[in-house]
Amino acid sequence: MVAEVGGRGHRFNPTILREYDIRGVVGKTLSAADARAIGRGFGSVVRRAGGSRICVGYDGRLSSPELEAALVDGLMACGLSVLRIGRGPTPMLYFARFALEADAGIMVTGSHNPPDYNGFKMVLGKESFFGEQIQAMGRLVAADDFETGQGSVADHPIFDAYIDRLLQDVAPGVEKLAIAWDPGNGAAGEATAALTARLPGRHVLINEVIDGTFPAHHPDPTVEANLAQLKTSVLGQKCDLGIGFDGDGDRIGVLDGQGRVVWGDQLMLCFARDILKERPGATIIADVKASQVLFDEIARVGGKPLMWKTGHSLIKTKMAELGSPFAGEMSAHLFFADRYYGFDDALYAAVRLLNILSASGQTLAEFRDSLPPVVNTPEIRFPCAEERKSAVIDEVRARLKAEGADMNEIDGVRVRTDDGWWLLRASNTQDVLVARCEAGDEAGLARLRDVLIAQLAASGLEAPDF
Repeated sequence: MVAEVGGRGHRFNPTILREYDIRGVVGKTLSAADARAIGRGFGSVVRRAGGSRICVGYDGRLSSPELEAALVDGLMACGLSVLRIGRGPTPMLYFARFALEADAGIMVTGSHNPPDYNGFKMVLGKESFFGEQIQAMGRLVAADDFETGQGSVADHPIFDAYIDRLLQDVAPGVEKLAIAWDPGNGAAGEATAALTARLPGRHVLINEVIDGTFPAHHPDPTVEANLAQLKTSVLGQKCDLGIGFDGDGDRIGVLDGQGRVVWGDQLMLCFARDILKERPGATIIADVKASQVLFDEIARVGGKPLMWKTGHSLIKTKMAELGSPFAGEMSAHLFFADRYYGFDDALYAAVRLLNILSASGQTLAEFRDSLPPVVNTPEIRFPCAEERKSAVIDEVRARLKAEGADMNEIDGVRVRTDDGWWLLRASNTQDVLVARCEAGDEAGLARLRDVLIAQLAASGLEAPDF
């Protein structure tokens, strides 16, 4: 189904206006007409906020050039000066907003979704544009309530300046490392090649050619199956570690020298320990899916751990509110306001990781083995009707309160017991519930699963297989 035009203005397919961005299937739920309407809608928001300059970038998907052109057309119709930065990773768009002193930015990207998807990520000022802001923009478009004017467009290539900025924070000692890289044929491919060409050390690159069909594997490095080629390179080339990026370069996946995954919350701990050496007492933020090991270790080394809601826009907003130097998600969105701008940039995270490893004398495998042993489930996502998912969380929460459970309610319910913890939350972007458990041993994990399964059954839901 293509977007409808009804009433006075353009109407989007209701599935594409999501919590953190706009995203749909090209030719079915998302079209060039939508892109132009998004340009007019977001452009009007920017104008009414007093803005006049906006950066626009796009990723390597086959549909991105057409959508970018329509988007620019819509933005110009609002009277904005449009600065086209060209093709690259999403963090390059975030960087451009700072470097070009623009009032806003919008990236055409399908992130880590399949090739037939595409979408838009937006920033207004220094903040993410998400949630109710996106819904309000949809209503503005439907009402045909646009600003008008004579806009302009100019090419402002920022690629070289972006690579220069990444290299600015490289510390001595990185030349001792051997690294395998896999951008997954995504939008970070050219940036990875340019970065490693100037970065000390030995570098092995695979899938660095941008290809919107993603011929090698799905572009999501937080799924272990998608790291198989990277693991082969790490082991075959005797590398110290492997680094992968998602389709638009704002999330990172990492393997140690033995080919084992270093998960997002483990990476967060590595970065938090390093940052807290220079910024003792700082607040470090992580989402509710992260290991208890992370929160406990942040406190142990003198930081203030804060558990917060899942969602990169929500994390970024809280980070700015509290002045936190570092935050992250289990999904490996990692945000550095320490020496950087506070947005999620997987290439920058890679540079910082190499600095830590070269300075510490500890291999990534040794770091991984030094962590307190825990066993946990992966993030389990299972279907639940949109009209039911929040009610289920409310029911579970009420039963737990009646039982006097030790519970964090910031995002769903995260329950601590003598065995460890379990989580149940409603997804902000899909008709699913999300669950995770972590314990000190397998017996404890089984008990946590049993409790979670019982709670789901009490709300009439069949538990997923985990």
